[in-house]
Amino acid sequence: MQIAVVGSGYVGLVAAACFAELGHNVLCVDNDPQKLAALQRGEVPIHEKFLPELLARHRDINLTFSGSLSKAVKESSVIFIAVGTPASESGEADLSYVEAVAREIAESLDGYKVIVEKSTVPVYTSEWVRKVMLLTGGPECEFDVVSNPEFLREGTAVTDFLYPDRIVIGADTERAAKILKEIYQPLTSGRYYQSKEAVSEPDGAKIPPPLLLTSAKSAELIKHASNAFLAMKISFINAVASVCEAVDADIEEVAKGIGSDTRIGSRFLQAGVGYGGSCFPKDVAAFRSVARECGYDFTLLNEVMRINEDQRQRFLRKVRTALWTLKGKRLAILGLAFKGGTDDVRESPAISIIQSLLTEKCSIVAYDPAATERAKPLINGAITYAENPYDAVDGADALLILTDWDEFAGLDLERIRKLLRYPIVVDGRNLYRRKEMERHGLMYISVGRPASKLEELASKTQQQLSS
Repeated sequence: MQIAVVGSGYVGLVAAACFAELGHNVLCVDNDPQKLAALQRGEVPIHEKFLPELLARHRDINLTFSGSLSKAVKESSVIFIAVGTPASESGEADLSYVEAVAREIAESLDGYKVIVEKSTVPVYTSEWVRKVMLLTGGPECEFDVVSNPEFLREGTAVTDFLYPDRIVIGADTERAAKILKEIYQPLTSGRYYQSKEAVSEPDGAKIPPPLLLTSAKSAELIKHASNAFLAMKISFINAVASVCEAVDADIEEVAKGIGSDTRIGSRFLQAGVGYGGSCFPKDVAAFRSVARECGYDFTLLNEVMRINEDQRQRFLRKVRTALWTLKGKRLAILGLAFKGGTDDVRESPAISIIQSLLTEKCSIVAYDPAATERAKPLINGAITYAENPYDAVDGADALLILTDWDEFAGLDLERIRKLLRYPIVVDGRNLYRRKEMERHGLMYISVGRPASKLEELASKTQQQLSS
């Protein structure tokens, strides 16, 4: 099938590459000349597992890039809109980019097309896209608007696309629904998974994935409600972690007990410094705004957002407690991305915490395997960037872990202890066990778990030295 994908960000580029992987002819459109030129040269602008391999496999064969939306509309039968929908100051989604694309598509129609919302948009967007296209002169009989929300996690977006938990198609006409079902047929029939070149199957994959056919409004709500619910799970377990800290319980044990209930599940029950990224903060605020416009005050989402912000403040209080005073302290920061496996720093808890520490006159040396260049423009203040974790730790008064990169879970703790000025590790991602840290003479503070007691640690260290 001839497909156009408008937008080459995290969603658009992954979708374009994966549609090509499924055997479709894909034209990816972007209006940024520099990004377009880089993609045409074969450069990969984002850090995403398997994406470089797919782009190399399909570029200039059945995946091409263009700056002309009009050309893409004329050459394609299905146009996926995957442009940004940033949050406004009030929390509402800014749909101006979607509207501009819809208007240009309408002006370029030369036959029946299916217009697909791939961006995360509020309910009623499909109706507004249809109205904009009609007002622009698009003949009613020559297009349908469909909602096909993405459920991609940055860092695993390619496997999430090719091995989805479900495929949601929100179509209000049988004609459009049939075309979308054909696009995903390589997945729903299981044919793609029989290919020797198929991307490797992740644990727990549903093969073939279920396809859910809904109305466009239901599909739009499914996306927003899903992200809001996942954000709620994260805030809930972080709130429970605060109770655990008050009574010296272990949030890891509590979360395991909760997550073992099949009605709840263990995913997104990892306590830490809170959620971030391009989706959860924006989508929770947008869903709350949508509910308010519909006459419902979704106060539960207010609390989800409050807990998430408070989690960062609680982490800062842990650092202050460990170091007494922060002014003039040299801190090693591991992690700038909002989560491991991606270079995305949008709404990153790490960036927020760093900014707060800089206002307290701390000296910071940071390291991230992929996100450093994206983080630099967002950080206001003097900060040094290291080439590896050990350079960051060298001479620091404490080590702070803010992103759950696999690399950070396998550090040489003996080396870390020797490099630190004070043996203090404040782990915002619970990557280690306290006993393991203490065996290496490190005072360990994490989220929702008992912290090392300085007197006990000093006694253990003295015993080790004397023996």
